[in-house]
Amino acid sequence: MNTDPIADYLTRIRNAQSARHKVVEIPASNIKKEITKILEDKGYILSHKFEDDGKQGKIKIALKYVNNSPAIKRIERVSKPGLRKYAGAGKLPRVLNGLGIAILSTSKGVITDKEARNENVGGEVLCYVY
Repeated sequence: MNTDPIADYLTRIRNAQSARHKVVEIPASNIKKEITKILEDKGYILSHKFEDDGKQGKIKIALKYVNNSPAIKRIERVSKPGLRKYAGAGKLPRVLNGLGIAILSTSKGVITDKEARNENVGGEVLCYVY
């Protein structure tokens, strides 16, 4: 049993990139699917595919490399099960002065920090990506 599935998701991506894998396979959940969609929309991964195996399902992610180095320089978990981190609409984090993204879980769904500023909502800061 995994106590922090989002941290496991991020670690699998990090490990696959350091091992120069082209594809990484991760057990699926709704929040992981939303994070994966954001990563593809922002250009951090090439593509993704959801596979239903009758149980939990799997997410297959095609990793992106630019000039033989990973497109994701750093991906880190912010809010942990033992210490949740929340940010109000006025105090949303800026990652690398706007060059990176923060992924938040809000009442409007899983969105980036820029979208949260536009919609004027706060929420739990899940991770930073740059």
